[in-house]
Amino acid sequence: MPNSSLPEGNSEELGFDEGRLAQIGPEMQKYVDDRRVPHLVTLLARHGKIVHFESRGVLDFDTQVSAPRDTLCRMFSNTKPIAGVATLILYERGVLTPDDPVAKFLPEWSDLRVISPTEPMFPRRAQRQMTIRDLITNTTGLTNPAFAPSYFRNQYRETLEKLGWVRPREGSEERERLSNRERVRALAELPLSAHPGESFVYHAGYPILSALLEEACGQNLEQFFGENIFEPLQMNDTSFYLKDGGLPRFAAMYTPREVDGKMQLTIQDKAETSEKNIGPRTEFGGGGDSGGVLSTAGDYARFGQMLLNGGELDGVRILGRKTVDMMVGNHTGDMTIPMTGPGFHWGLGVATYHGRDRFPLIRSVGTYGWGGAAGTTYFADPQEQLLGVVLTQVTNHGAMPDNTYQETFQRLAYQSLV
Repeated sequence: MPNSSLPEGNSEELGFDEGRLAQIGPEMQKYVDDRRVPHLVTLLARHGKIVHFESRGVLDFDTQVSAPRDTLCRMFSNTKPIAGVATLILYERGVLTPDDPVAKFLPEWSDLRVISPTEPMFPRRAQRQMTIRDLITNTTGLTNPAFAPSYFRNQYRETLEKLGWVRPREGSEERERLSNRERVRALAELPLSAHPGESFVYHAGYPILSALLEEACGQNLEQFFGENIFEPLQMNDTSFYLKDGGLPRFAAMYTPREVDGKMQLTIQDKAETSEKNIGPRTEFGGGGDSGGVLSTAGDYARFGQMLLNGGELDGVRILGRKTVDMMVGNHTGDMTIPMTGPGFHWGLGVATYHGRDRFPLIRSVGTYGWGGAAGTTYFADPQEQLLGVVLTQVTNHGAMPDNTYQETFQRLAYQSLV
């Protein structure tokens, strides 16, 4: 077992039916055999002890090198819970509070304007300041670039090109890479599409949060995450860029494309030529931009178990117990979370299941977690003291037919409890 993981436990003593638990591996293998994913690393733990930890498939279809259990994956938005913890570390130290205005740390966000589709040329002053809580809970009021209306794209095209949200006009100079701070200054040039706190638009606030955290702590996120989360938790493989010796375990990333009328996985990012390997090492996105952190199932399980333990692991305390309760609590009220459907609210970096009146899910009320753009996911169930991690490297994985490995893993995990 990799050094940076949780200890193994006896599945029967931990409340599992061994025969049912053994179904996970063969079912995961089906997704690999059908090339719906290049590999799957799956980990299940209860009461802080691992009962299932397996890897199957390959790091790269071309090389056919087997994917080990400590395969390094781009975690994308699985970085968001880590950013939430970083924010709360600074909260506990008295550096910031969730309700501090963003402008306290980033002055360019002091004069907020809101436009409406009916009066796009007449922005109005925002009803209140944008707060740090708005950044973490995706309620900034910022526009989602994927759904920006044409008038918005035309009116603010220069800024959108600078941000890389729209393709530059033909003949335009190639845009320079922006730092976190430069990106946030450019974002501040755009009006909001809703007043802060009024609507849920996923991810938009996290680039701002990344820059704000760096201003607040005086370090870049690689340094702060490393010193305050990764090193104390012995997450030895986790960082924004590959560490020395990591390349042989770093997975290629794929995306589905239609080839001859059939969806197939095609290469999106080779390990050898990935920015995560060759740089430039300048992108420390707390929301998962440019792939977020690199991690392994074992490392991420240590992070998840720390939260499940109420902020502590192996005698090392990262957060107070009540701070973790606040993190996973309801910070979005009855807003709809589009990616999860009904029954969920957004906390400070995680989505939490609070139950449904109809069609309940197999997980317990209070289960929380999140996923990443390349098909990674994790969940933590405080009621059952259950933790699950699933890693692969396929963006837009749902475009592959019947690619329900995440749902299958969770179903098999719960049905194996006695």
